[in-house]
Order: sequence, then C-alpha cells, then structure tokens
Amino acid sequence: MKTIGLLGGMSWESTAEYYRLLNELTRERLGGLHSSRLVLYSMDFAEIERLQTDGQWEQAAEALAEAARALEAAGADILLICTNTMHKVADPVAAAVTVPLLHLADTTADAVRDGGLRRIGLLGTAFTMEQDFYRGRLESHGLEVLVPDDAGRSIVHRTIYEELCQGIVREESRQSFMTVIRDLVAAGAEGIVLGCTEIELLIKAEHSSVPVFPTTRLHAEAAVTRALAGTS
Repeated sequence: MKTIGLLGGMSWESTAEYYRLLNELTRERLGGLHSSRLVLYSMDFAEIERLQTDGQWEQAAEALAEAARALEAAGADILLICTNTMHKVADPVAAAVTVPLLHLADTTADAVRDGGLRRIGLLGTAFTMEQDFYRGRLESHGLEVLVPDDAGRSIVHRTIYEELCQGIVREESRQSFMTVIRDLVAAGAEGIVLGCTEIELLIKAEHSSVPVFPTTRLHAEAAVTRALAGTS
C-alpha cells in the first residue's frame, strides 16, 4: 500500500474526518486490522486564514509547498490538500514535489459525471464559490456550476468560519443551509457539491432533495483506490 500524505489542519475538524475516512475505507477494502499508511502535516489554520483574508496567496502557497516537501521527505507517495479553498494554490504545491497531488475538484467532478449529472450547485467558502480556481476546474469537466445569491453565500461563508471550523454544529445553521440548497435546486441544480470539507459535519444526504457530493469522502475514496492500486 502506498503512503498518503495529508496537508491538513485547515481546519483540523475536517482533517480529523479525513483521518477517520481513510482508515475506515482501507479496513473495508482489506479487512481485519488493516489501516491506511499516512503521514500528516497539520498547519496552524489561524496563520493560513490570515493569509486568505489579506489576499496573500503567494505566501500561502509557499507555506503549503514547504509542508508538501516535508511530506514527500517523510515518505508520502500521494498528496492530498485536505481543504477545498486551499486548492487555489494547488498548482504551485504540486510543482514543489515529485509525487502526484490528487486534486479534490477532479475527484468530485468524476463522481458528479458518474452520477449522470451536469448542472450542480456549489457550496463552500466565498473564495471557492466566487473565484475561478475551483468553479473553473469543475467546469473544465463539462459541468455547469451554480452558486447561491449574495445572501446565501454570506450565510455559508460565515457558518464555515465562525462555526464549523470551530467544531460548532447548530440546527439553526443546518436549516439555513437547507434553504440555500432549496434555492439552488429551484434554479436548476441537479445535485449539490459540498465544496468545503467542514460542510459534511452539517449537511448529509437526507438534508437535500437532490444528490449531495461530499468532497471529503470522495477525495478519501479516490486516495485509497490510488494507494491500493496493484495491492493483492
């Protein structure tokens, strides 16, 4: 089994989900006492969030690239950036190492297309919903991407940073997200991409009338498949 390197801590709440899912999926596929071969570099999210807010993406890229090189030196064969938003710097991070980086948006797009869908609603941070680095990557796979209106985007972004990244899961916020999802479905969304790893702490399949695509789980599934390739 190949070793999976995790660029995590952004936030650690979702990185904990990655750790759990990777190990559960490995045990499901191999049985017994098997678990994933993992190395983790956990960033201080307060430092990364400050760079995001200040628009200092080059510095953020340098920080993640340094962490990626450390993971490769520690024996990682595959790298995952355990956050949708920080895929804004995926290209310079991938360029900093010689091992492959498994892009979260690609694994998500594959799942959407496998489900026979084309028009999807995207929930995530304001960076993910409003900028092209993520939406454009999904669209490059032939998908049409819808995002909430200004008020909806504000609700989603605020809930992510002020609640979910701090481990706070509120029923009131779940109901607000469900309203945003209903609006996207009314606008024509055939499925909803949970394009922030923390959203999976709040929204499950039963909270949407159309299929949801949990990006953390999809990323973990793709990573385990890649790590086990060629394993008998």
